[in-house]
Amino acid sequence: MRKALSLVLVAVFLVSLFGGLSVVPSAKAVAQEVTYNLGAEPATIDPAIMNGIPEANVILQLFDGLTRIDNKNLPEAAIAKSWTISKDRKTYLFTLRDTYWTNGMPVTAYDFEYAWKRALSPELASEYAYQLYYIYGGEAFNMSVKVGSKYYVQAVDAKGNPLTKKVGDKDVPVPNMAKEIDPSKNVGVKALNAKTLKVYLQSPTVYFLNLTAFPTLMPVCKAVVSANSKWANDLKTFVTNGPFKLTEWSHNDKMTFVKNPKYWDEGKVQLTKLTFYMIAENGTALSMYQSGQLDADANIPVSELPKLIASGDAKILPYLSTCYFPFNVTKKPFNDVRVRKALLLAIDRKGITQSILKGGQTPALAYVPNGIADATPGSDFRTVGGSYYKDNDIATAKALLAQAGYPNGKGFPTFSMLYETSTTAKTLCEAIQQMWKQNLGITCTIRNEEWGVGLDDLAHLNFDVGHMWWVADYADPNTFLDMFVTNCGNNFTGWSNKSYDALITKEKATINPTARMAILHAAEKVLMTEMPIIPIYYFTNPILLSKHIKNFYESTLGLIDWKNTYMG
Repeated sequence: MRKALSLVLVAVFLVSLFGGLSVVPSAKAVAQEVTYNLGAEPATIDPAIMNGIPEANVILQLFDGLTRIDNKNLPEAAIAKSWTISKDRKTYLFTLRDTYWTNGMPVTAYDFEYAWKRALSPELASEYAYQLYYIYGGEAFNMSVKVGSKYYVQAVDAKGNPLTKKVGDKDVPVPNMAKEIDPSKNVGVKALNAKTLKVYLQSPTVYFLNLTAFPTLMPVCKAVVSANSKWANDLKTFVTNGPFKLTEWSHNDKMTFVKNPKYWDEGKVQLTKLTFYMIAENGTALSMYQSGQLDADANIPVSELPKLIASGDAKILPYLSTCYFPFNVTKKPFNDVRVRKALLLAIDRKGITQSILKGGQTPALAYVPNGIADATPGSDFRTVGGSYYKDNDIATAKALLAQAGYPNGKGFPTFSMLYETSTTAKTLCEAIQQMWKQNLGITCTIRNEEWGVGLDDLAHLNFDVGHMWWVADYADPNTFLDMFVTNCGNNFTGWSNKSYDALITKEKATINPTARMAILHAAEKVLMTEMPIIPIYYFTNPILLSKHIKNFYESTLGLIDWKNTYMG
C-alpha cells in the first residue's frame, strides 16, 4: 500500500508457513475451529491502552484499522478503501468503505478521529500514545495539562524546564493558562464527513501506512465509548468491527471468538470459532497440544524444542524482537553506569542461547536486532551498526564493579529481578542470577508477577532489574529506539538523555534514507554507551502448529492474523 519510495524501507512483515494462495476448504465436514494458547491473561482489550503481544493478538482478531497487513507482506486497504498522499507526504486523505460495528452502527471517520484523539488524551495515559506523535500536534496534546474540560501547554521556567507542583506526594504539571490546546483544531486528524478522514503529519513518515494497521490506531465506536469509560470490561458493551467477535472471556482461563457476520470482508473468513487459552506453564500446554486439545502454541518447553522441530510439529519463524533487562536507573546502585555495564558484561549470552533456549536465538551485542534494512539496498541495520561490547567479558565487568566501589561484589546491596510468569523466563533469570553470583560475587533474588501486574510495576518503576522483550511495531529501527526518549510510556527505566531525545526528534523529520539511518545509528550508540538496559538475545519464533491448520501467517512482529486461516 505504501508507495514505491516508502516500500524500500519496509522489511518483510509476514511469514507464510504453508505457501500461499488461499484455498477454499473441501466439502468434507471439517470443523472450522482453532484452539490457540495465548500464554497470558491480556491486561486489556481496549486498543488505546493495550501494551503487549497478548493484547495485540486479541485486538487484531476483533478490530480492523484503516489498513491491515496482508499475506504479501504489505499494508492493504481495510476500512479505508482508498487514499491519496500529498506531494510533501504529510497529508493523507482516506476514503472509508461501508462497514459496521457489531452493534449494527456504521463505522465512520468520526470514530477514527475520536479514537486517535482519545488515545492521545493525557487523562487516558496510554503508554502507546507516542505512536500517534507522528500526527501534527499529537505530542503537544498528549503532554498537555487538563484543567476542567480544557487543555493547556505545561508551563516552563526561564531555562525551558517543565514546571511542576506538589500535590500530596505527587509532582503535578503546572499549566500555562495563556496557551490553550484545542484538540478539535490543533491535532492533525479530522473527519471531513462520515466517509472521509484527513490526517496531517508532523513530518513525512515512511512507515505511516503500516502504523494505521497497528492496534493503537484502531477505531472505537464513538457513540458507545464516549458514554461508557468501562466499555471494554463488559462483553455486552464491547463493540468491535473485525473478522471475529468476542463471546466469552473467562479470566485467566480462555477467550472464545466467533466469526463476525457484520464484518465487511466476511466472505474471506473461514474459521467459525477461535478459542484462546491462557496457559503460562508450557509443559501443560504441550500436553494439551499432544492430546489434541490445542492446535497451536507459541510457548514451547525449550527442552522439547529439538524433538518437536524434528517431528515437524514445531516451526522456527523469524522474529524482530530483542530480550533485554531494563534497569531502574533512579535507584542506587543502578544510577551508576559502571554498575550497569558490569552486570551487562558478566552474562554468557552464547551459553544461554545454545544451552538454555536452543531455538536458533543469537546473542544480542547491541539493541536493534538483525532483520531490519539499512539505507543501502540489501544491507542490514545490525550488520552496519556492529557490536557494542563483548559477550561474557568477566574481566572488564569485575574491573568496572571495583571502580564503582564494589570490589568482588563487596558491599553490593541485594536486589531483585522481576519477571513475568513463564517457565522460560524463570529459567533465564535463574541462569543470569547464578552468573552474577559466580562472576561478580553479587546476590539478587528473583520474583515473578502476572503479565498485567508486572507491566504496571515496570511502568511505575517499582522494580530494580526487570525481564522484558520488545517486539517491533513496524520494520524500522525507530520502533526499537524511540521507546527510550524521555517520558515515553514504554521507557521502563527512568533514564533520560537530552542528546538522545534530540537525535530521535531529528531522525523523524529526516527524509533522506542515508542521513536518517546515520542518525538512528548515532542514537543507538548513545543508548549502548549509557546502558539503561541489558540486551540479552535476539529472538526467533518457535511455534507449535497442527498440520490441519492451513494458510497460517504470523508476522515477524509476532502477530497472528487468523482472518484467512482454515482447517483442512
